[in-house]
Amino acid sequence: MTPDGKTVDGALGHLKAALSSLENAIDMRFERERDQGEAEDEVRRVHADRSRLAHELDQSEFRANRLEEVNREVSRRLVTAMETIRAVLDR
Repeated sequence: MTPDGKTVDGALGHLKAALSSLENAIDMRFERERDQGEAEDEVRRVHADRSRLAHELDQSEFRANRLEEVNREVSRRLVTAMETIRAVLDR
């Protein structure tokens, strides 16, 4: 082979290596973008879950407060009923 042939072969080898590096870089970039997109989706899901859980917690706290109020009212009525019964029995 002539020196020109070796030069062309060498240039082609460098070009193939450069193209291979470029393809690898592109693949890595697409993979990072895909991973970033998946991470963003996960963050959105976590925020949605957090909002839902916060809403459910608020509802549970409201129900707990309401049950406490009802419990106090029932206790008050029971005390009144017991006092009434005692008063009737004491007569």
